[in-house]
Amino acid sequence: MKKIRFFVVMWLWVGIPFLHAETWQTNEFQLTVNNDGKVTGLYDKVHSTEYGLTESPSPLLQVRINGTFQTPRKMTWNTTSNQMTLHYDTVRAIIQVETKDSHINLTLTDLSPKDLVDRVQWGPIAVAMNQTVREVIGVVSNDIFSIGLQVLNTKTLGGQSPNEEGRDTSRGRTAEKTASGSSLQAYSIDRSRPRSISVWGEHYPNMPVPPIPGETCIGSKIALFGCPAHQTLQRIGQIELAEGLPHPIIDGNWSRMNPNLKRSYLIADFSEQNIDQMLDYAKRGNFLSLYHGGPFKSWGHYELNPRFFPNGKAGMIKCVEKAKALGIRIGVHTLTNFINTNDPYITPIPDSRLAKTGSGFLVSDIDNTQTEIEVKSPEYFNNNKANWLHTVMIGSELIRYGSVTGQSPWILQNCQRGAFGTTASQHKKDTEVAKLMDHPYKVFFPNYEMQSEIAIRLAELFNETGIGHFDFDGHEGCWASGQGDFGIEQFAKVFYDHLKEPVLNGTSNSQPFYWHINTCCNWGEPWYGGFRSSMADYRINNQAMLERNFMPKMLGWFLITPDTTLADIEWLMARSASYDSGFAIATSQQSLQKNPLTNNLLDSISQWESLRLNGAFSDDQKKQMQNTDNEFHLEKIADGNYLLYSYHNSKQYSYEHTVRQPGEPTDAQWEYTSSGRKQPLQFILKADGQSGSLDNAIIEFDNYITFQIPLPVQHGQTLLCDGTNILRLFDEKGRQIKIIQINTPLPEIPPGTHAVSFSCDFTGEPAPKAQMQFKSRDQGQTIHMLKH
Repeated sequence: MKKIRFFVVMWLWVGIPFLHAETWQTNEFQLTVNNDGKVTGLYDKVHSTEYGLTESPSPLLQVRINGTFQTPRKMTWNTTSNQMTLHYDTVRAIIQVETKDSHINLTLTDLSPKDLVDRVQWGPIAVAMNQTVREVIGVVSNDIFSIGLQVLNTKTLGGQSPNEEGRDTSRGRTAEKTASGSSLQAYSIDRSRPRSISVWGEHYPNMPVPPIPGETCIGSKIALFGCPAHQTLQRIGQIELAEGLPHPIIDGNWSRMNPNLKRSYLIADFSEQNIDQMLDYAKRGNFLSLYHGGPFKSWGHYELNPRFFPNGKAGMIKCVEKAKALGIRIGVHTLTNFINTNDPYITPIPDSRLAKTGSGFLVSDIDNTQTEIEVKSPEYFNNNKANWLHTVMIGSELIRYGSVTGQSPWILQNCQRGAFGTTASQHKKDTEVAKLMDHPYKVFFPNYEMQSEIAIRLAELFNETGIGHFDFDGHEGCWASGQGDFGIEQFAKVFYDHLKEPVLNGTSNSQPFYWHINTCCNWGEPWYGGFRSSMADYRINNQAMLERNFMPKMLGWFLITPDTTLADIEWLMARSASYDSGFAIATSQQSLQKNPLTNNLLDSISQWESLRLNGAFSDDQKKQMQNTDNEFHLEKIADGNYLLYSYHNSKQYSYEHTVRQPGEPTDAQWEYTSSGRKQPLQFILKADGQSGSLDNAIIEFDNYITFQIPLPVQHGQTLLCDGTNILRLFDEKGRQIKIIQINTPLPEIPPGTHAVSFSCDFTGEPAPKAQMQFKSRDQGQTIHMLKH
């Protein structure tokens, strides 16, 4: 309830607006706005602590007029209507205030005069704490209390207005650290007026952005709340339900509190023909979903590819039903609103609602064969930094051009008429020549109106088939509408609103409203290096951000090839266990069939995942596994009981080419201590340099245990001996390039300290340096599957 003083009651009697500091309260939180329209109080009622900055109060709402933000000069309050009026130099803003037990709603209901303000900014509201800043969801916390700002509709974007486009490439700025603590902020843009702005950063300068009728700043809405820190996530869920926000229930649980959604998933193309085998792989690996990497003929209309699904949707439905019987979801991959050039939106008649970066006009009539087309201006056609398909649309014809002349007359040169299966036609003077927006992936994009149609088309496919998992990969494609992050938020909401049942969904982006729809964010791709090196730091660094924003932690995608080893998989599984993070395995039926270790790999994934999801690993074990240099091995010893072995890596030994007097030994002398038990030799040898190789390398322990390396190691390469009879050679990027089978058993190294000598022949000028590291395994720790 709102705090009421006696003199306030006197004014309530007559219902006349009056001037003073006003206070609103929830059960645990109190907000105060002074008579200047500034926030002076953010009070924790539970612990009697003030987190507002009374000496430097924050504007509750700023308005932008002619490119300049104005802060309010005064605030008046009408007790009858529960409305606050903020007075600026040239306008007034009316805010409807509604107090609830859990939060306080603030809705911008009017601006007078309406046409002066082109955007509004909530805050930034300064908060005197920053121990944990949850940038995506807009919450700041310390050990005992949280204060948050929730955006309550898609027109209200998190952060401070970053640019004319309303596009923020950060993970989130609804909450930010500041010199004095932190701040909470959101903003809205008047999109009802035509604009010409730079879109997608500086890719598309001066792009005309059509108005969205009725989409003004009026209706911008936020919720402010405060609660004990341990109740933060539950409080957000209460706000979702109270305000009609997305609140997906999956398998009977709110998605944000559903532990099953921490599970990993398998990305592999499946078909009507091989679905049973692919589901067997998914079941064996204990995966949540079997996710198809490319099931569509094209993006846009999303017709299923007959190569995989000759019976179309009926075939997909059968795959979904088979998966459901095994407790597995079926997923599909696409790139949000990207449109392939073979899609019906493009060919044979292009849709007039394709996104356009700008237009020119024909100088004269043209027939259907001309390859030199004169336009009145080169603008938009000579944008060489963002022009991959070089395509214009004239009427219902698409035309590709090679270049634009550098001076008047402005001519589109070397034109390909009737591009992408459209019809070459005659066109009259002054006809519009529209430059289509494209992308390095050789795709086009929809405008704002059309992207909603595409979102609905996607939702209908999921409704019809029962597909239960997909990613908003390429979510940034929604910037093509010129509507910035609003376009991203709207695409997800339209998709969600048209689903019959919630669908697991990931993203390549993060937004505060979409957070309520999103299931997880699984950033990190496997294409840029070896299993352990592709975007490794990026993956790890994401985990803290995901955790503080109450999102399931995910490590990204990892690639299983015919050469993937158990050591690689267990390296991943240790990281997964250490952060309690899921992941995706990307592979193919062919890779799984060709890898002789596939069953072992999937069994290992299943065992590690079962232990992780049951909370079987101790905090100390997790801490050890967070070090990516540490390696581990898990062995099952009985039902529910496992041994976790850790590997101990020696220091890195180096050996360089040296010249000595004739007869003097040139081999390196090292001392190495092996831990654990007697075990086969394990080592990593790298040829560190830009030229040459290491040939005829010999390792000798204690003057009698000898192993000769049976191949040269070229500069930049790494040779791995993992204790088996297979040696693996990797290139400078960590990609396996060769497997060497050895016919004699590896020497076994006893525990204890050993004298090691190493020698090799060096080639090249300069020759590479030999870098050697030995590995040994400890006695193991018992891990028990917890009973729940």
